[in-house]
Amino acid sequence: MRLLVVEDEMKVASFLKRGLEAENYAVDIACDGEQGLQLATTQDYDLVLLDILLPKLNGLEVLSKLRDRNIRTPVIMLTARGALGDRVQGLDRGADDYLVKPFAFEELLARVRALLRRRATGGSPILRVGPVVLDPVAHKVQVRGTEIDFTPKEYALLEYLLSNEGTVCTRQMIAQHVWDINFDTYTNLIDVFINHLRKKLQPHGCETMIQTVRGVGYVLKA
Repeated sequence: MRLLVVEDEMKVASFLKRGLEAENYAVDIACDGEQGLQLATTQDYDLVLLDILLPKLNGLEVLSKLRDRNIRTPVIMLTARGALGDRVQGLDRGADDYLVKPFAFEELLARVRALLRRRATGGSPILRVGPVVLDPVAHKVQVRGTEIDFTPKEYALLEYLLSNEGTVCTRQMIAQHVWDINFDTYTNLIDVFINHLRKKLQPHGCETMIQTVRGVGYVLKA
C-alpha cells in the first residue's frame, strides 16, 4: 500500500518513513501543505498522514480542499494540538482518525491497518480470493489451509493484487503502491516478483490465478 506523509518536521517525517517502510508500505514525504495537496491530488494514495501545523497551507486547509474535490482517501491527522475542539474540527472537515503527538508508533500502525482494511474490504479484515486467504493483521497467507511464507515485498505485492481482484493492475500502479513514487517502471523487477509469487503458489495449484495482460500489467482472478 502507498502512503503519503505530510509533515514539516524532517526528523519526524524520516522516522515515520523508516518505520512504515519497515512494515512494507511505500511512503512519499511532503514537507509543506502546498506540496502535500499537490501530491494528494495528482497521485493515487491509499492513506494520508497529515500534520496540522504546516507551512504554506495548514493541514485543515489541505483536508478541506481534498474533500471539496471529492478525494475520499483516508486521512489520519497527526498533531500536537490535542484539545477537544481541534479534534472535532479535524473530524468535521473529513478526517478519518486523529492521533495526538507524541504517540506510540505501534498505535499509529494499528490505526493505519484498520483504515486500510476498511477501505479495501468494506470492513472485513480478511482478503479471500479462491483458495487464497490473506490476514493483514497477522501478516499470514494460507492456501487450502497451508501457510505459505513470503518475503515482505512478495507479501505486499500479493496483498495489492488480492485487494484489486479482477482489476488489471498496470506496472505503474504496482510500482506506486508496492514500491514508491521514484520506482523505475522500466526495470523487470515487478516481473521477477510476479514469478516468485507464481512459483510459491504453484505447489497449491494456484499459479494461474495471476494472469499477464500483455503490454499492460497483471490481473488476479479466482
